[in-house]
Amino acid sequence: MDFNEKYSGYLNEFNRALNSFCENLNCKPEILCESLKYSLALGGKRIRPVLMLAVGDLLGVDRSKLINFALAVELIHTYSLIHDDLPSMDDDDYRRGKASNHKVFGEGNAILAGDGLMNTAYSILFKECRKGAEYVSASEFICDCAGIYGMIAGQSADLLHENDSIHNENTLNFIYENKTGKLITAPVVVPSIICGGRCFSELKAFGRDLGYLFQVTDDILDVEGSFDDLGKSIGKDLKEGKYTSVELYGLDGSKLRADVVAERCKTILEGIDGDREFLIMFVNYVRNRKK
Repeated sequence: MDFNEKYSGYLNEFNRALNSFCENLNCKPEILCESLKYSLALGGKRIRPVLMLAVGDLLGVDRSKLINFALAVELIHTYSLIHDDLPSMDDDDYRRGKASNHKVFGEGNAILAGDGLMNTAYSILFKECRKGAEYVSASEFICDCAGIYGMIAGQSADLLHENDSIHNENTLNFIYENKTGKLITAPVVVPSIICGGRCFSELKAFGRDLGYLFQVTDDILDVEGSFDDLGKSIGKDLKEGKYTSVELYGLDGSKLRADVVAERCKTILEGIDGDREFLIMFVNYVRNRKK
């Protein structure tokens, strides 16, 4: 298997759905519509939609049943990035190599753009609920992962524990699992819910560990990466006193933990019947990413 070719196939399929969504956006005033499209068009790896489609293939779920869920998750992720860049949050002027939404449209409009994407995602999920009980369960799972028992809780803890004088593993794990992990777990688990819960526990554990791996590598890249590769400011975690694996375990310790978690992800996948090759390669991709 050519990993990049397979990844591009999933990415292109999702981007067609996203482009169609953007083409049909016609909200007023114009600045609201422009700000929504601006952040959605910044691109990125789209790892969450790719993951959802790939897990769907592993479980034999028709992609047409998943594409709107993938769209909703990406809208939620994009809203979180807009808000994350705000001066009152992580205060970053760049996202994916371009000016952050609030630098282009102003802070107030950026907040509204994020709110708009979140509410539109929920509208998409409500419409999916009409299709049956499993669609209701999948929609509820995404909402819980994105809300006060998931991503928002993690972001709140991240802000709360800035500049703590003492760091502990439990707090770090809570931030990792919720701020990053829950919105990676969601696209991994949704295909299982849609097909009646096949491999639910295994995929939930895989999503949790993959989210941890993604955040550990993010912490490492904040030390070793470059603006050209990442498209955002680097070295900010240390300056802002963020709770990171590098702060707790050191750079070498973080790399060791990333290796251990990557192997754990692959072990979980090996216990699931089906063509797991792409997802195993995906784990390696996350572990070795430079951006």
